[in-house]
Amino acid sequence: MAALEEEFTLSSVVLSAGPEGLLGVEQSDKTDHFLVTDSGRTVILYKVSDQKPLGSWSVKQGQVITCPAVCNFQTREYIVVHDNKVLRIWNNEDVNLDKVFKATLSAEVYRILSVQGTEPLVLFKEGAVRGLEALLADPQQKIETVISDEEVIKWTKFFIVFRHPVLIFITEKHGNYFAYVQMFNSRILTKYTLLLGQDENSVIESFTASVDRKFISLMSLSSDGCIYETLIPIRPTDPEKNQTLVRSQLLKAVVSGNTRNGVALTALDQDHIAVLGSPQAASKECLSVWNIKFQTLQTSKELPQGTSGQLWYYGENLFMLHGKSLTVIPYKCEVSSLAGALGKLKHGQDPGTHVMPRFVNWETPQGCGLGFQNSEQSRRILRRRKIEVSLQPEVPPSKQLLSTIMEDSEKHIEVEVRKFLALKQTPDFHTVIGDTVTGLLERCKAEPSFYPRNCLVQLIQTHVLSYSLCPDLMEIALIKKDVQLLQLCLQQFPDIPESVTCACLKIFLSIGDDSLQETDVSMESVFDYSNSVHDEKMEEQTEILQNGFNPEEDKCSNCDQELNKKPQDETKESTSCPVVPKRAALLNAILHSAYSETFLLPHLKDIPAQHITLFLKYLYFLYLKCSENATMTLPGIHPPTLNQIMDWICLLLDANFTVVVMMPEAKRLLINLYKLVKSQISVYSELNKIEVSFRELQKLNQEKNNRGLYSIEVLELF
Repeated sequence: MAALEEEFTLSSVVLSAGPEGLLGVEQSDKTDHFLVTDSGRTVILYKVSDQKPLGSWSVKQGQVITCPAVCNFQTREYIVVHDNKVLRIWNNEDVNLDKVFKATLSAEVYRILSVQGTEPLVLFKEGAVRGLEALLADPQQKIETVISDEEVIKWTKFFIVFRHPVLIFITEKHGNYFAYVQMFNSRILTKYTLLLGQDENSVIESFTASVDRKFISLMSLSSDGCIYETLIPIRPTDPEKNQTLVRSQLLKAVVSGNTRNGVALTALDQDHIAVLGSPQAASKECLSVWNIKFQTLQTSKELPQGTSGQLWYYGENLFMLHGKSLTVIPYKCEVSSLAGALGKLKHGQDPGTHVMPRFVNWETPQGCGLGFQNSEQSRRILRRRKIEVSLQPEVPPSKQLLSTIMEDSEKHIEVEVRKFLALKQTPDFHTVIGDTVTGLLERCKAEPSFYPRNCLVQLIQTHVLSYSLCPDLMEIALIKKDVQLLQLCLQQFPDIPESVTCACLKIFLSIGDDSLQETDVSMESVFDYSNSVHDEKMEEQTEILQNGFNPEEDKCSNCDQELNKKPQDETKESTSCPVVPKRAALLNAILHSAYSETFLLPHLKDIPAQHITLFLKYLYFLYLKCSENATMTLPGIHPPTLNQIMDWICLLLDANFTVVVMMPEAKRLLINLYKLVKSQISVYSELNKIEVSFRELQKLNQEKNNRGLYSIEVLELF
């Protein structure tokens, strides 16, 4: 059972707390030592067991501490940042912060994070993270920007998981919240979009988190007074993709929505959280402890002098600013049980009372036994009936959803699906999603007019489906020619057969431009084709090779002499995209799909020749765009790679060369592709020559190192 013990004042000195309270309270190198940083110029080291300060350090007049001081547990030194960029390091023996180690950084610091067992980390306001040692080696090193413009970091936490550091920080931009998880053992940074669910207008006022072997449990206290939970996987399935997470309600109405001084939330253990704020039924601020396992209030303590809306928890102590004094409230918790959560049982008997039998006959008539037994019995019967009514089995949300999809309208089904996805995921979540999709598809086959497109899109975006689980999904989408759903399936499903991939390709190439304009497809893989400034610069430098390939180069032996005098509109063919942007986005989904060449080639032969030519023209255009920069990559989010472009060019030509070569309109395209291949062979030939030269240099360098002598040698490569 959780309990709050008697509070005590750690500091009787009035701390310099600004409008938002203290900057922070952090653990020091000893169990009962804590660093307190006020919002002005001072850092104080306290010993909680003695309730007295052990040391105090201040920056100069005119300087302001902007980041809470922390302890470097490896060196037992203290670190603080003032004026956003100036880092100071000192120990207990130092007296004046102006004379300790100083490093001026190139970017503004948001927070320094330090835990036992690893070196401190420095989180910059732009989202970049550096280890302290690497940062001190070059304080003026360039700090990259990770988060977008107008995106602001709101909260951060540092964990050790499987002996590896894990950092999470939350950002906010225009009312939208994002979570970034940095894994330092693999250098992976994953971004998640946090969906607020039904109450999209609520503002998140406080965060806390706990971690287990698989998930980070991110809990948030919103302006509606409710606490929500979001489970973030420690090992993401697709780290490079911006994934979406839905939060579920954990506790309802724990604080009032109009708290004057703000609210705070912190995790105490796996089953308990502490909440600082005004309850719904009271105006005074309280510190409350909730059991999230049984969703019950365990204990609370009134704070009549008010707080700053800040709460810290270390070991078994809760720290807060009560009035203008730093107050500590010890917290104890025994093993939780249902009986303890609902209320303590009386184990003793008051003197003068009759001992009740252990088992009571509930059917005993009122005239038998003592009067107080009869009244007590009647109350127990009433209580039992109430319990029996309350314990009536409720229909699980999953079964409600499955019954809904068989008979209700598309609009109502869409609402129910959205509600179900907003709930906390249960162990049978994957099974329920699969059964829901199967039920929807069976109804689609039975009722041709029924096609819950929005529901299917929501279910696919849960990332738990695959082609093998619901093969009818893409079959129905192909019949309906639903290119948006097909694109989403190509992006999400890893096991699509080659025959289905080719069927999607046929639809993507044959659908009219007018029909495409009415569809809503994902455009993240398509970059801006109207790069007129860049095109003008390229026209001024037509004689410069682009990564070994010049589309205007004409060294092919008499194969295109009649094409030298080409019309002006044909010269622009290679610099303008042959398809509209939405068709390009669909074709990019095909390029990203997995396939086996053996099984794909027979199906490519069934695609009409004019569509093959159009696809080849688009691939050739992408290659030219790749050739415009030294990295041989395309701009945009998840664009096709050069290898994917070349592989698909080879596949299309292998499957349809005898047909395409007979088409007059494809003649210029084939000649351009021939030049492309010829230039690539030339480039790789030169690279092979350079590789041989580098190998000889490496051998000579090894021989020189083995001799241990100094020498000057002149090497003639060509």
